[in-house]
Amino acid sequence: MNTRSLRFRLIIWYAGLLSAVFIVFNVAMCQLLRNYLQRSLAESLLRRADQIAVSLLADVQKTGEHYVVDEIKARYAPENYDRYIRITRADGSILYASGPAADFDPAGLPPVSQADSTRIALLPDHNRLLVTAKVYQSPSGRRYLIESGGPTKDIEMTLGRLVVLLLLGVPLVALVAVGGGFLLVGRALAPVVQIARSAEQITLHNLDDRLPLTHTGDELEQLSLALNRMIVRLREAFEQNRRFLADASHELRTPLTALRGELESVIEEARLPHVRDRVGSALEEVERLAKIVETLLAISRLEAGEAQRAWARFDLAKLAASTADQMALLAEDKGVSVTCDLENNVTIEGDQARIKQVVVNLLDNAIKYTPPGGSIRLSVRACGQKAVMEVIDTGIGIPAAALPHVFDRFFRVDEARSRTIDGAGLGLAIVKSICNAHGGLVEVDSADSRGSRFRVELPLPGQI
Repeated sequence: MNTRSLRFRLIIWYAGLLSAVFIVFNVAMCQLLRNYLQRSLAESLLRRADQIAVSLLADVQKTGEHYVVDEIKARYAPENYDRYIRITRADGSILYASGPAADFDPAGLPPVSQADSTRIALLPDHNRLLVTAKVYQSPSGRRYLIESGGPTKDIEMTLGRLVVLLLLGVPLVALVAVGGGFLLVGRALAPVVQIARSAEQITLHNLDDRLPLTHTGDELEQLSLALNRMIVRLREAFEQNRRFLADASHELRTPLTALRGELESVIEEARLPHVRDRVGSALEEVERLAKIVETLLAISRLEAGEAQRAWARFDLAKLAASTADQMALLAEDKGVSVTCDLENNVTIEGDQARIKQVVVNLLDNAIKYTPPGGSIRLSVRACGQKAVMEVIDTGIGIPAAALPHVFDRFFRVDEARSRTIDGAGLGLAIVKSICNAHGGLVEVDSADSRGSRFRVELPLPGQI
């Protein structure tokens, strides 16, 4: 997963989480507000019921029930105040019941099922009425059930406006969350991006470089420290491997030289033909082994940076032309044509002998694996800040499964190439090492039975 994808996921996650928290908070707030408004309305209705009980029903034995009914109509006028009042005697008969109000009609309101309770009643006209029930017993011993109710229309309207505002606020919160998340995630991932960029620039040739430290004391600093310690261990491992390769190659040169001399002496002194043939075959294997040792020693020196000691500026096109002329005879013997497409004055800086070795190895590789009648094209040109050299052949090509390994040491595609072709699988490995030592790269594009194209890119002077 790249950094941009991770940033997008974090922003979406942050915005979604913040929006979800906002929605849950608003739902809870609406519910709390509903409960508060309903509780306030219920308390108001109970206070009215208490007023009726204390001021009117307390003396009902003296004033009479008709007086109570008249006073309720005169003092409270439930129909005018959008309130509902119903007083029920102990035997279930109605002492007083409000008539239709402006916003609701209480007709058909079922009797209370439990005294001293509060409920929301759905009226036949589909209005909702919050009703409180209170039992009162007068000093004379008479019991009354006082029901006081009020419509919840105002509560629902208030909550509806709030819900609309909250719904309009969700996109705004989401937008703010995305913008804030972009800034926060960008700042949070900035050290990660810097570490990734620095890690991409560390190669085999600059293992002395280290990743930047954030000095924040958090996990990112710990990650940088851990990666830097890993780079130190990798540098030590590569250095040990390079020293071993160089030492082993150097130590093998002396016995191989001595063995070659001894075999040459035996050939000169041997009189029997079959002895000369067998010693000659052994001498050929010694020569082959000596070439492998020399190549491994050259690779180790390149990886150690020794190539820069002989750097100079030269024309890559002229070098490629002279090298192609030298190898033309080898191509003619096999019946392969070599053409050159060279741009003038493509000047690079490097070890001329090593760069010539790149041209020789690529042309030799193309000649080996191009059947008679095939063709090879060598081109050199300047492209932007790089010098580009390509060797394109019409040979047997490279299978797709083998392409990632063609530059590995000792790798050979035996199933696609003849065993009779000489080589140890180090030609392309040393090409890659030389290109890396010069700050360049080499790539291959090939398909089985369709030829190959090797592309070498080297920086122009001042771009290394």
